[in-house]
Amino acid sequence: MRLRYILSILCGITLTGNVLAAELSARDHIHAALEHWRDSSSHSIVQMSIQRPDWKRSMRLEMWTQGMDKALVEVVAPKKDKGNASLLKQQRMWSFTPKTNRVIKIPGSMMGKSWMGSDFSNNDVTRSDDLLKYYDHNIIDKYEHEGQAVFVIEALPHEDAPVVWGKELLDIRADHILLSHVFYDQDNQIVKRLKTLEIKAMGGKQIASWQRMEQEEEPGKWTEVQVLEAEFALEMPAYLFTLSNLRNPR
Repeated sequence: MRLRYILSILCGITLTGNVLAAELSARDHIHAALEHWRDSSSHSIVQMSIQRPDWKRSMRLEMWTQGMDKALVEVVAPKKDKGNASLLKQQRMWSFTPKTNRVIKIPGSMMGKSWMGSDFSNNDVTRSDDLLKYYDHNIIDKYEHEGQAVFVIEALPHEDAPVVWGKELLDIRADHILLSHVFYDQDNQIVKRLKTLEIKAMGGKQIASWQRMEQEEEPGKWTEVQVLEAEFALEMPAYLFTLSNLRNPR
């Protein structure tokens, strides 16, 4: 009897979450998904694996974020790449390479290029809330995943939007976890897609802990990101997201 009672409570919580999610607009779902992953701030250890038909590469990254517009990413392994870092602040990006001991601001012409040799572009990493600012959003479908309602959202850029994609399609669960993100070119052809492969509890909540970004026309070309550790809503020191800390991390 007690087990049945507990199950009924858990079921009720799930149903309530789905009902509340159903009342959100398409834009609200995207905003909630972005906030769910980053929270007010975050610190994480991430394994990034890059696969190509003739080679593969793996890096361990330490990452810090604050709000929607600040992030610091540093390579901690392997040894030959250790210390390479990227600073993202107010949609601008700088990189630091220990071998040259130089901080370089990434120009706008390079924002579509690969980030750290992966299938993520500099734009993918820095744009943060561009998906909210420069797009119109519509819920075009709905299905279920592990007892959670999933909302399929079409994001169409404004006519004068400073973006490269012709359309983006996102599958977002009622608990704000992103399951899929598909990027289309101006001819409405799929270029690449981000897929969530695993969901785990970390830092006190469920997150997309393992994701793959893959090229549509090149099935042997992809990048996987696996979160090994994550904490959220932390106090961040003021110096963390600065150029001086990028060059000489404390």
